[in-house]
Amino acid sequence: MSKPPATKAVQAPYGSWKSTIEADMLVKNSVRLSEASLVAGRYYWLESRPAEQGRSVLVQYCAASGRTDITPAPLSVRSKAHEYGGASYLVWQNRVYFVLAADQRIYQMDLDTRVPEPITPEGPFRYADLFLDRKRQRLLCVQEDYSPCDRGQEAVARIISIGLNQSSGPDQRVLAEGADFYSNPTLCPQGQQLSFLRWHHPDMPWDATELCLASMNSEDLANDLRVVAGGAGESVFQPQWSPRGELFYVSDRNNWWNLYRVGAPSPLWRRHADFATPQWVFGMSTYGFTTSDEILCTFSEKGRWHLGKIDLISGNHQVIKQPYCDLESLRCEGNEAVLIASAADRFPAIISYDSHSDRFEQIASSSSLELESHVLSPAQSIEFVVGERSVHAFYYAPLNPAFEAPTGEKPPLIVFSHGGPTAATSAGLNLKVQYWTSRGFAVLDVNYSGSTGFGREYRERLEGQWGILDVEEVCAGAKFLASQGLADPNRLLIKGGSAGGYTVLAALTFHNVFQAGASHYGIGDLTTLARDTHKFESRYLDKLVGPWPNAEQIYRDRSPVNHVQQLNCPVIFFQGLQDKVVPPGQAETMVQALEQQGIPVSYITFADESHGFRSGDSIKMALEGELEFYSRVFGFPLAEPGPGITIRNLDG
Repeated sequence: MSKPPATKAVQAPYGSWKSTIEADMLVKNSVRLSEASLVAGRYYWLESRPAEQGRSVLVQYCAASGRTDITPAPLSVRSKAHEYGGASYLVWQNRVYFVLAADQRIYQMDLDTRVPEPITPEGPFRYADLFLDRKRQRLLCVQEDYSPCDRGQEAVARIISIGLNQSSGPDQRVLAEGADFYSNPTLCPQGQQLSFLRWHHPDMPWDATELCLASMNSEDLANDLRVVAGGAGESVFQPQWSPRGELFYVSDRNNWWNLYRVGAPSPLWRRHADFATPQWVFGMSTYGFTTSDEILCTFSEKGRWHLGKIDLISGNHQVIKQPYCDLESLRCEGNEAVLIASAADRFPAIISYDSHSDRFEQIASSSSLELESHVLSPAQSIEFVVGERSVHAFYYAPLNPAFEAPTGEKPPLIVFSHGGPTAATSAGLNLKVQYWTSRGFAVLDVNYSGSTGFGREYRERLEGQWGILDVEEVCAGAKFLASQGLADPNRLLIKGGSAGGYTVLAALTFHNVFQAGASHYGIGDLTTLARDTHKFESRYLDKLVGPWPNAEQIYRDRSPVNHVQQLNCPVIFFQGLQDKVVPPGQAETMVQALEQQGIPVSYITFADESHGFRSGDSIKMALEGELEFYSRVFGFPLAEPGPGITIRNLDG
């Protein structure tokens, strides 16, 4: 860890500290990394590049030739299956198969000639979860067929196989259909058995999934289907065949997502930790085989991720010492592995790991920035109690070596409410946190009830209680820090986007804990969300709120837009005008009501943004505008001029 320079700190009020962490850093020289893989000693991953309008590029790295962009501009690799996509490419030998973002068809491309050729027809289809059947020279995948939507019906999901020798025309065969959702089609090493996951409305994949096995017959079709794990009240994750031909999977049947082998009732490593994560996207991977007898795995424990090994012969297991706190996308090939990892002072990066030497090496980083660790506020794990519930969170103290606050002053606190709500916040380096702490704000990032990484019971607390428990807990977290002398009780703030924005608006509407807040495309009307959303989430709220439309009154009662007269503190709203998930009208209704009540309110819109901001200018404006809003509402000076936002009922 680097040490701060030996200079005397300047005294200045919290919130007014001049920081070297600027909003530009979030959008310049940075990419989003996903879908890491390792094939024949070469590393692959996707880079989503803001500088190229979010184009998702397949990148290859090998020690001999360095890194290379595999997909030429302007091609973008991205599946839209389930809307969130994932598992959108597959590399085998000198060929890559990928889903093209523009038309959602699957293409094959020789890595030398780089000329993509479609292998699926044009039409209302989406594909994901690609798996190569080498024996039959067929590609297995999940297909979503949207043609029924023209008749007012849902898209149809199925598992299909696609013949790769298409000289005689397209060759597609259905291997499984009839369930609402499918994922993880894969064959045993001998190619005789097909395994996959399926689930049904109203369950989400973290609620209940079924692990299915089927036999492949002489016509290359699946039959003799049977369920070997999962079902009601059990979430199964990442079925995977070992080199020996044994089927493994992760299950939360004992509250924690632990690893199992088909046919064995006990977990391989019984631990109060989650060896899985909510399956929002296809292709998530938390374990792999380094040999026929050894598993390399990742698991989350008390909000932090760890790396471990399991010996399948002896049953012994160990935690591997490593410098990261957030791990994802683990893939193995022999004793080598690749994963995406970040730490408190390290940006997410593509990391290689040698299980023989225990050696880690960075292959690529999501950011070219170099930040001194002494300017970064580290995440501190805390727990606080709400009623009889223990709640987890990360606390970040205000930190800037160049400044100190006047004696006796307490910092303003911003409570972060993550999205999902079935998700979790991470302790890895996040510039959106450090932007605030380096200016003199304390931050509390709450893993409220319903968050993942703390067992199924913790996750299920939010069933029927969204808008109740999460709101109580963000409020309680703010009051807890204030009671510990770590925050100014008169400057408690809250921010969040999408589902996190709903928690923000509900907290501001139904409680009087916070003095100001920021809603980034936050949900104000639950009834709109229930009536008009995509298939994957169309029954999500059945468990979080209640079955729609029978529970319509509950939806109305918990919608802040219907009780805006109770909201009596300053709020800034950031809204994309193309947002179909949270239409601008929701924010505008609340803005108009606050303006009529004489409460300071600001409404910042982005003409070309939808649900979530992707433009660099929008991301920058959202940060700098929010900071200016707080400075003017609470009367502390800014180190540098803000963007000049309009605050109704505050400006002259």
